[in-house]
Amino acid sequence: MSEKVISTDAVIIGAGPCGLFAIFELGLLDIKAHIIDILDRPGGQCAELYPEKPIYDIPALPIVTGHELTQRLLEQVKPFNPEYHFNQMVTGLRKLDDGLFEITTDGGLQFHAKIVVIAAGGGSFQPKKPPIPGIDAYEGKSVFYSVKKMEAFRDRDILIVGGGDSALDWTLNLHPLARSMTLLHRRDDFRAAPDSVKKMRDLVSAGKMQFKLGQVTGLKGEGGVLEAAIVKGNDGTAYEIGCNALLPFFGLTMKLGPVAEWGLNLHENLIPVDTAKFETSVPGIFAIGDINTYPGKLKLILSGFHEAALMAQEAFHHIHPGERLLFQYTTSSSSLQKKLGVA
Repeated sequence: MSEKVISTDAVIIGAGPCGLFAIFELGLLDIKAHIIDILDRPGGQCAELYPEKPIYDIPALPIVTGHELTQRLLEQVKPFNPEYHFNQMVTGLRKLDDGLFEITTDGGLQFHAKIVVIAAGGGSFQPKKPPIPGIDAYEGKSVFYSVKKMEAFRDRDILIVGGGDSALDWTLNLHPLARSMTLLHRRDDFRAAPDSVKKMRDLVSAGKMQFKLGQVTGLKGEGGVLEAAIVKGNDGTAYEIGCNALLPFFGLTMKLGPVAEWGLNLHENLIPVDTAKFETSVPGIFAIGDINTYPGKLKLILSGFHEAALMAQEAFHHIHPGERLLFQYTTSSSSLQKKLGVA
């Protein structure tokens, strides 16, 4: 567990569009938020599953990609100085005797918050495990599905497997720390940003790393300590790549995950909410976006934005009990415009 407890008004679980817009709506009411996400970047499904796919039903934006929408939302919430915690999965959520909520993560972080907003889409993203015999024995010691601390990979012989943005990004980010770096992909074609691919190829051309074609079929090593990966090349030949750290990036799948253990009422793996305030069965815990359910629910980003606005109004009363909340418009309120830095 972490040495220090992070105290805040609100913890938002999920940094997809709905979670990001929740920062804005809470910020207008002077509610400070920390945001936790299992991914290594903001944007949720928009960023991870379809960053370049056009979205056509965001009001006033006839066409916008998932990446562009994420960047616009990040720009919108900048005035409220949110604090992000990526590569963290929330593993524990409980109410303390003093009325605060304790939130813990698999990365050792601990928060105490007055309210919790679950904006986790369909649940948490879980890595797709490659079908390699015996891989379980190496997980957490030599095989990693995400990078929580880059320093842990210093001076290691790293093999990264995959051809998407995560594989290329971590190849470039970890290369300066690694003793040796190899990228393995089943084909010489990538689903990553062209600039990242070019930088990788430049490193290969300069002899600073290796790029191989093929698939991992087995692992060698004792006691969870990896010595080499057995690879089947595209020409059918088998060979070994020496490594003591393997990072497979084979995409993600959605699972409800630890949410199911938080003591909330669930209906078909979704969280029922009160549509006046989008509160769950536990007062002070809210759910917005695809993770919630109610009569007439539409799984649209714009619906999640509406839910975030109503959630914030009720959250204010939890954080400032007894205080009167004056409803204001950003177009006419000088105080709101001052908060946004446009006054």
